[in-house]
Amino acid sequence: MTDWRERIVSDREILVGKPTIRGTRISVELILGWLANGWSFDQILESYPHITRDDILSALAFAAEMMQDEEYIAIHQAAV
Repeated sequence: MTDWRERIVSDREILVGKPTIRGTRISVELILGWLANGWSFDQILESYPHITRDDILSALAFAAEMMQDEEYIAIHQAAV
């Protein structure tokens, strides 16, 4: 698994501390949103050439790790 710690940072001065790709204002949330909306890695990289495939993988690895540590509400209850 990609070590996201090398690429994902949080700085209160950038996007109010949302996790971002190091050296950018591109948030993990934004990358996940693009992927959820059907964007391919290639589409993201073409639109944002200053990030890399490893940056996208790091965003996914970060999200996967955060999901392991959180408490959850059943999906049908959260949607109400």
